[in-house]
Amino acid sequence: MEKTTKSSLVLNEEPMIRWTDEADINMDDTISISSEEETGSEYDSEQRARTKPGHEIWDVETLWTELMALPDAEEVNNLILKEDLENTLKADKSTVLLLSSCLGKTNVLNAILNEGVSVNCTDNSGRSALHLAAYAGRHDCLKLLVERGADVNVWDERKQVTPLHCAAATGHLSCLRLLVKHGADVNAGLKNNRSPLHYAVQSLAVDCVRELLENNASPNTPQVFSETPLHVAAGLGNSKALRLLLEYGAAINVQCGPDRMTPLHLASEDGDAECARLLLDAGALVNTRNRKNQTALHLAALSQCSETLELLLGKGADPNVPDADGRTPLHSSIVKVTIKASIPASRNRVGLSSSLLQRDSSQIVSRSCECVRLLLNAGAAVNKPDAFGYTPLHLAALNEFSHCVMLLINYGGDVTLRTNGGISVLTFITRKTPDVIPKYIEKFDSSIKLNDHELGDVDCELKLDFRVMVPTMGNKETELLLNFIEVGYKPVLKHPLCETFLFLKWRRIRKFFLFSLFYHAIFVLLFTVYVIGVYLKDCPSSKSRNTLCWVPDYVKNIGYVLILLNSLLLGKELFQVAHAWVVYLKEWENWLQWTIIISVFCCVQPVHNMDVKEDVYEWQHHVAAISIFLSWVELMMIVGRFPIFGLYIQMFTTVSVNFGKFMLAYICLFVAFALSFGVIFANYPAFRDLKWVLLKVIIMMSGELEYEDVFFTDGYPLKYPFTAHLMYFCFVLLMTVILNNLMVGLAVSDIQGLQQSAGLDRLVRQAELVAHLESILFSRLLSFMPANLMLFFHRKALLLKSQYQWALYIKPNDPREERIPKELIRSIYQLVVERKERPKSRKGKRYKSSGLDVISPSLSRIGSCNSTTDINANRNNVLKAQLDEMSREFQEYSKFFRMKMEKLSNQVVINSQKQC
Repeated sequence: MEKTTKSSLVLNEEPMIRWTDEADINMDDTISISSEEETGSEYDSEQRARTKPGHEIWDVETLWTELMALPDAEEVNNLILKEDLENTLKADKSTVLLLSSCLGKTNVLNAILNEGVSVNCTDNSGRSALHLAAYAGRHDCLKLLVERGADVNVWDERKQVTPLHCAAATGHLSCLRLLVKHGADVNAGLKNNRSPLHYAVQSLAVDCVRELLENNASPNTPQVFSETPLHVAAGLGNSKALRLLLEYGAAINVQCGPDRMTPLHLASEDGDAECARLLLDAGALVNTRNRKNQTALHLAALSQCSETLELLLGKGADPNVPDADGRTPLHSSIVKVTIKASIPASRNRVGLSSSLLQRDSSQIVSRSCECVRLLLNAGAAVNKPDAFGYTPLHLAALNEFSHCVMLLINYGGDVTLRTNGGISVLTFITRKTPDVIPKYIEKFDSSIKLNDHELGDVDCELKLDFRVMVPTMGNKETELLLNFIEVGYKPVLKHPLCETFLFLKWRRIRKFFLFSLFYHAIFVLLFTVYVIGVYLKDCPSSKSRNTLCWVPDYVKNIGYVLILLNSLLLGKELFQVAHAWVVYLKEWENWLQWTIIISVFCCVQPVHNMDVKEDVYEWQHHVAAISIFLSWVELMMIVGRFPIFGLYIQMFTTVSVNFGKFMLAYICLFVAFALSFGVIFANYPAFRDLKWVLLKVIIMMSGELEYEDVFFTDGYPLKYPFTAHLMYFCFVLLMTVILNNLMVGLAVSDIQGLQQSAGLDRLVRQAELVAHLESILFSRLLSFMPANLMLFFHRKALLLKSQYQWALYIKPNDPREERIPKELIRSIYQLVVERKERPKSRKGKRYKSSGLDVISPSLSRIGSCNSTTDINANRNNVLKAQLDEMSREFQEYSKFFRMKMEKLSNQVVINSQKQC
């Protein structure tokens, strides 16, 4: 019976909106900037589900439960349903009053009032009959109670709502008008809680909103940072109520809540363009920030509403305002939306086909790209990083938006920029959107184009646009090439544009490398002279006590110079450590340099009247021997950085490393023979001291076997003849023959591999060297240097000095063209020719001739001449037009065939040169 009564209570009401059971709202759907935790900068941007309306005064279930807890409530309920008025009046009178008001039983209500019950009696929560009648929309009961003297401004027990609040919250206009007519306070609760106007806006009851405003309800609140009805209307997308509030003077730029949101923030967050337009037309400040320093443009970008975004930009919104995390609206526009967030939950529960999901996903990406395009056209900074170093390109690649990545790149996005953790955009592109790489390389192709005359002409001029190689002008120009090397796309360096750029860049910056090479060469030569003058004298073994080992003065002077040069080297190494210590520690040559610096300080100590016997210690001879060796090795490695000699030094280092691995792999075999020979040849001097036996075995492996000295020397008789011969034979077979041949084969294989990739390896070494020199020249640690001096160095190092000097014009058919090597000119010319030869959309027959594919012109128009016999007087004009068009086509394809002939001629010349 109770359930029947509850349903009766709901069914007898005027239509009410139940906002807590919206099927199409999924509170778990999120919009995030990035799906990776390592970004360290996730947006706190849960998609705010619109509540329509957002808050109930009382829960219907709870209300009815509390009413049923009144004295005789169930009995009164049953009697009212049976319309047993006589027995109903015998029950608890307060209960009868409250239930009859709630259920809309006017006859019962009138009868119980005639019994003398107080019209203002309440339930346990302080709700009066007037509250219940207004909440349930019982106009007749409400009118009867008011006529009997009920207090229209009575509060509930918690002082939160009056009957007018109840009527406004449920949208019962007739009840609201009745209460207002009888003196209900339209601004009740304005100072402490929420006014009836607030509840009317929340219930989407526009008529109630208008009625309250016409009766002087205040659209604003006196509390600071409190939620106003305008906030509610904007958050719910109730444009009609919002328009009414604005007409009656609602404050537009008030911020509310702990997030300090304005109505424009709320409308933009929900992507409500209509509400945003009304607010902006009313004078809303477009660049106001909330607690997270977000403007309305940030929130519109997050909501992926291009209409709202365009509206805000048109009203002067700043597209480069950073929020608390340093992110601009362009960062916010690149969001990753869960698929189910974009579709109703009811559809998702039924299950969606893969094609439907794919379509929804593409729509999400399309919306994101459209927002990005709007912001870029409005002047958004495409390369601006946030507080964590992430640029919009980083986020687009992370979220796997290939179209957005290419859009940002086309607007000047720099793929070489790195996060605070050192991860470049190109790294993210390689991992997340590898399909972008071929499209990016196509930009290299399109940067080489025909500038003047035709390809076959002597004056043919090609233009090489290097802007794609340097995304950010005036900085490190080889950073892009270094990034391609880092992510494993080394073959990109073989592209004619990249190779030409690297060639010109090396010619530009090599002066700094040559200076470094010259400095180290002077240092090593002076150190060599010092070692010869001090340590190559055998003074301690001199037989005459009167012999003095004086060091010449010029050698001592060289020693002072060496200390100075070594100090400068020390300063250079400390600078490199401060500049990039992580990269510095990974290079073994840097450790070698430190060893040289320390050892030079140890063995170069010139003093006045220097005597080798007195002033040079024995340990210094050991240090000097190692130091002079390492110095020359270091000089060899520096020379190896020069592109001409790089291949040979790389062969040496590669074979050396592999030989070390080889020796470690067979170390057990070396130890085995060393111990065996130590036992068998214990009386032989070379095998007597165990710590030198291993060295002897390695030397024997090179071919120095000393067979006759070991086995047929009278001074050292053979103690264990048969075993000695057997072990010696095993050593010759395993070590000298097999392992030696293995090492030779390994070295040959390494060298062949290096020779096959010699060209690419040379370019990689050259790019790394240029990038290293650039990083030093553009280091922030040099900021203390004079500005004019650094500007001079930068101009000498940069290839593209300004935005107006970014292209190279070459004449490939001019024999006097010598600015770049002939091989590069041929590669560039070949690229342009191949691009021009690509089949066009025009249909035609394909002929095979001399191994070349030729697209023939469309000859269908020749036959069309015969179809014009029955045309009108314009026949001659038509034929003339067709003849002109055919003539143009034949001219075009004659040019095409001439180009093919030139290509074959060039190939013949190249082959002839190779044979010579």
